[in-house]
Amino acid sequence: MWFGVVTLFPEMFDLSERGGLMGGVIGRAVESGLIEVELFNPRDFTSDRHRTVDDRPYGGGPGMVMMVEPLTQAVHQARNKAPADTRVVLMSPQGEVFRQSTAVSVGAQGGVILVCGRYEGLDERFIRSEVDAEWSVGDFVVSGGELPALMVIDAVARHVPGVLGNRQSIFDESHLDGTLDYPHYTRPENTGDSGGQVPDILLSGNHPEITAHRRREALWRTFQRRPEMLTRRLFSSADRKLLMQCFEQEAEDAKKQDN
Repeated sequence: MWFGVVTLFPEMFDLSERGGLMGGVIGRAVESGLIEVELFNPRDFTSDRHRTVDDRPYGGGPGMVMMVEPLTQAVHQARNKAPADTRVVLMSPQGEVFRQSTAVSVGAQGGVILVCGRYEGLDERFIRSEVDAEWSVGDFVVSGGELPALMVIDAVARHVPGVLGNRQSIFDESHLDGTLDYPHYTRPENTGDSGGQVPDILLSGNHPEITAHRRREALWRTFQRRPEMLTRRLFSSADRKLLMQCFEQEAEDAKKQDN
């Protein structure tokens, strides 16, 4: 999988051992050649001694706007090195929300070019002529597109064959089927405080029951924390039964408290 990144701050994508991408599974994937990250700095495509990439906005207003020409040339060089039919994506709070399904679909492709904006914004003419899509990682604003791009690289790379040591991890991941993840536990069995006991079912060795328990917990957690996610999916009869068990247990617990 090839990632091209257009950025004014290539140091944020440091591939050395101390760099951000080199940690964990993504770093190992870079080292082993499963994924490649190539950087393109718009400043390298300027002709003045100050390497100017921004200017004041027409019509006035605060901040500076990134100029068309350096961005365009950086993207063109990235396209020349990218696999065929690679899309150019601008990281933008105005874009469509980047979801797990997007990560899966991009991971099946040969590459993607991520453009990281800075300052007040980018000249709209560049967006219209060079950008195929805009992605947002959430309804908030950060100083530039680099951190969102790193998040996208991490999310997409996990779906490249060989990046994860255990492929089953992909299928168990949160959001993949429209639910949040179930709770996880490890040793010790009891931490000695309130609620410190691992659920007995996880210690039973009964794997079908453990699977049902985890599914029930995932559904209930999604209902409690992100109920809007459940409105976008169809429930199997098994899921409906598990979710009903959660409601019944909640009603029983409330009744005990009242007594």
